[in-house]
Amino acid sequence: MARGERRQNLARLGEIAQVAARHGFGYAFGRKEEPGALEGEPAARTRGRRLREMLDELGPTFVKFGQLLSTRPDIVPPDILVELRGLQDDARPEPFDRVRAVVEAELGMRMEQVFLEFDERPIAAASIGQVHRARLPGGQEVVVKVQRPDAERRLAADVQLLHQAARVARERIRRLQFIDLVGAVDELARTVRRELDYNIEARNAEVFRRNFAGDETVLVPRVFWRYTSGRVLTMERVEGTPLSQVDLGAWSADERRTLANRLCETWMQMVFVHGFFHADPHPANVLVRGPDRLSLVDFGMSEQLSPRDREAAVRLLMDILNQDAERLPRRLRALGVRYPRQMEEELAERLGVILQRYSASAIGEIDAREVLREIFGTIYRLDITLPARWVMLDKTLATLAGVALEIYPGFNVFEVARPYAMRMAAQRFRPDRIADRVRIDAGRYAEAMLDYPFQLSELLDEFKDGDIEIRIRPEGWSDAVEKAQASANRLALAVIGSALLISSALISVFAQSADLAGLALIGVPSALLGFAIVGWLCAGIFRSGRW
Repeated sequence: MARGERRQNLARLGEIAQVAARHGFGYAFGRKEEPGALEGEPAARTRGRRLREMLDELGPTFVKFGQLLSTRPDIVPPDILVELRGLQDDARPEPFDRVRAVVEAELGMRMEQVFLEFDERPIAAASIGQVHRARLPGGQEVVVKVQRPDAERRLAADVQLLHQAARVARERIRRLQFIDLVGAVDELARTVRRELDYNIEARNAEVFRRNFAGDETVLVPRVFWRYTSGRVLTMERVEGTPLSQVDLGAWSADERRTLANRLCETWMQMVFVHGFFHADPHPANVLVRGPDRLSLVDFGMSEQLSPRDREAAVRLLMDILNQDAERLPRRLRALGVRYPRQMEEELAERLGVILQRYSASAIGEIDAREVLREIFGTIYRLDITLPARWVMLDKTLATLAGVALEIYPGFNVFEVARPYAMRMAAQRFRPDRIADRVRIDAGRYAEAMLDYPFQLSELLDEFKDGDIEIRIRPEGWSDAVEKAQASANRLALAVIGSALLISSALISVFAQSADLAGLALIGVPSALLGFAIVGWLCAGIFRSGRW
């Protein structure tokens, strides 16, 4: 690292420390909070708000870090989670001449050769890139997402600084141990690397477009691959008003309910039917074309679920709706959630308490966000780690439930999800599905049977060559070994003590020297040592309680 770059990093770390101190987190860098930072409120009660404000002040990369933390209910407490979900990734637009330079360098042509029109004013700007309206030579209206020229370098530098700050915080402060900061920064680095490659987002968009082909209620823009690269993404301009800008007050109650239902139906199709879902159902990413028609944009955050994942999710959802708490730990284990076996009973009891509170409620009265928040809060408190895809699904469903409630108060995601779950559960017993499972399982069994002779031959060769060691460790073996060693040590000391006493007695009988109370002086040391050993052994046996 060059001296100038090192000096810049130190200056930036100093700035981070000052901002942290201003928001009450100065102890992470060996500084005290500024007077009045907490406004007389308990620090624990305001930590979420102060953390959000601190990240917002530090800039786009730190905002993105906060957004990432908001998708991790398994490592972030609920009170902080709520605050971090309010972070918005807004940034100052890049000058147009720099945008032009990126487009021409990536596409290998002058901008006038690629586009008939290109609006210099962006319609959106974030930390990595910004979006412009444009028109292709054939007259097709498009939107062009252009990466900032220094995005990769700047984000890499900020992530490096976040690593340093996270290590300092981990070493110096216990009050911030509610978050695995170093692990979260590692995850941010992986997320940033994916988002810096627009080809990944383009491929995601193609999958969604294929999944919703023929569905008039959901429109996904087409990708123009000829004008797309790792830093430039050109897509069809779809009609619609961003949900965040729709004046819902002018809509009737029926229209608002229809819109909320369409939004939830769309995501239920992604999760339960397609197995590939848009992981950021933010109002800015949903364009409204009518109460029952939507357009989707921004496909950078997506997640894949296998058929086995979907079946496990359906079973979990049905157990929640049927309030069967005893099965929930096994369902979570089937989802890939790992926890010690001895914790299963405690987990079932805690989840049972949660479901019991909703036992008298109809499904339409259950707050989906609250149920999910309590379940994941319980998992967090028990220090159970969730696979990344389920963390993303939880965040997606929680965001979806919140947006649906804003559209139509009283709307419930569970009402929409239940029919999908029931249909998918019923489909497992269709004759063709059963036949497929039998065929797949039969193939696996046949493959395993064919492999057994070769595996057995390899095992015998390893036995013959002496490459295999067999270790038997029965339950309680280590304790038994320790007790046997202690007994052997006591026996050895007893023999030594007895030998010393006997030798001192023999010396006293045959020695011709001065005596002490009838015992020759030469035999006194060995006698005292023997008595000390015997006394120590007796005390140890008395303390152990085993006679």
